[in-house]
Amino acid sequence: MKILACFFLVLATLPVPGQDMDALILDERHTGRHLVQKIQIDSVWSGHPVRFALLTHLDRQYIAYYNAQRVITVGQRFLVEDAFELNTLPRKERLEKSGTSTVVEWDSHNSLTLAIDKEGYLHLAGNMHVNGLTYFRSTKAYDITTIEQVIKMTGAQEDRCTYPRFLNTQDGQLVFHYRDGGSGNGNEIYNIYNCAGKSWSRLLDVPLTDGQGKMNAYASGPRWGSDGWYHLYWVWRDTPDCATNHDLSYMKSKDLKNWIDVNGRAITLPATIDQTPLIVDPIPPHGGIINLAAKLALDDDHNPIFVYHKYDEDGSLQLYMAHHHRAKWNISQLTNWDYRWEFSGRGSINSEFILHDFTKRADGYYLIRFWHIKYGERNLLLNQDLEPIGKILPPDNPRILEDVDGDFPGLLVQTSADTGQSLFSEKTYILKWETLNRNRDRPRPKPWPSPSTLYLLTFSE
Repeated sequence: MKILACFFLVLATLPVPGQDMDALILDERHTGRHLVQKIQIDSVWSGHPVRFALLTHLDRQYIAYYNAQRVITVGQRFLVEDAFELNTLPRKERLEKSGTSTVVEWDSHNSLTLAIDKEGYLHLAGNMHVNGLTYFRSTKAYDITTIEQVIKMTGAQEDRCTYPRFLNTQDGQLVFHYRDGGSGNGNEIYNIYNCAGKSWSRLLDVPLTDGQGKMNAYASGPRWGSDGWYHLYWVWRDTPDCATNHDLSYMKSKDLKNWIDVNGRAITLPATIDQTPLIVDPIPPHGGIINLAAKLALDDDHNPIFVYHKYDEDGSLQLYMAHHHRAKWNISQLTNWDYRWEFSGRGSINSEFILHDFTKRADGYYLIRFWHIKYGERNLLLNQDLEPIGKILPPDNPRILEDVDGDFPGLLVQTSADTGQSLFSEKTYILKWETLNRNRDRPRPKPWPSPSTLYLLTFSE
């Protein structure tokens, strides 16, 4: 109570919006996480980063990663155990009837994703970037070591898959979505799983988004909101060049089948660039927004608020906010930085700005967390009127999440968060390992770093 009282006392003398955003500095470092367990799992490939998968389900935990030989490996444990049972999939440079393999090359797009259906069977997909579907399913419930390749889901539009994601719906259904096609020319495909028949079918008769052969949507979500809706937002991209992202867009749904725009009007699927009511901010190509660079929060009336970056009139990269209020999008600039991130080209690029999160706090204020190559880690605080009023000193990050153990030049810490739900809500689980940075999906000349160690870290608040 003393901390809250002090907080509101300081707010009573807030600076006028637009003044120095450091005028209010709130220290919340005392709420940091504490490491309570560290499990050494395996040696893993460290030549480039690829996202691994961590899934906690009730009293069990499942993982999927690329081992030191770059081969997909899966593991499982009960949460009371201090080691994983591991199973490396057969090393195959080319899987049956598929344009990919169990071995990752140099492509940082080839992430792994895990899910569990309502009967306890494990599902794994990944290692594909405009490749044939690469999908596995366990033959026994709650046993990832029995995972086997499944050649197809529906059998249609499964030759050029990218960005696989599983989604467990609010009513317990398992949904799988991916991009069919290439960067600048692709559609979002959604399948739904039938546990009884162990079969997949299309959730939608048409793609959710369609670039009409001219572009593709880079989507975030769908994500279940506190208002009881699924929220989906995206940018369009015209070519494989990441500078051609444009037009931040948004829609929502109750059931993932029927979608509406922000004003409640029904949408005829697939969503296309021609449906202008879906556009939040008509940012042009080369306008400074990169794919997956927006975050969504809801105000007290469940109206959507976006925070994202784009270039200002002088060409500098700035944070912007779009708030849907009184039936229109109200767009405002939040920062006044003197820096331009000139991103362009194809392949996995290294970031100079990362928008971590945008959340509505229990006290009614809004917090934006980000990293900027020039300004470092920052936390920007907005008041209930969405005006920038200061910054928050974040909780101290545990040193283990920052310190690099390897001595090869250029190694960085990589982490993957838990996508499941544990019986122990007070604990947080994170996978941690080390790799070199992205190299636009191109091979590096030797020498390469030695394999790094993959750890599971358990933190308590």
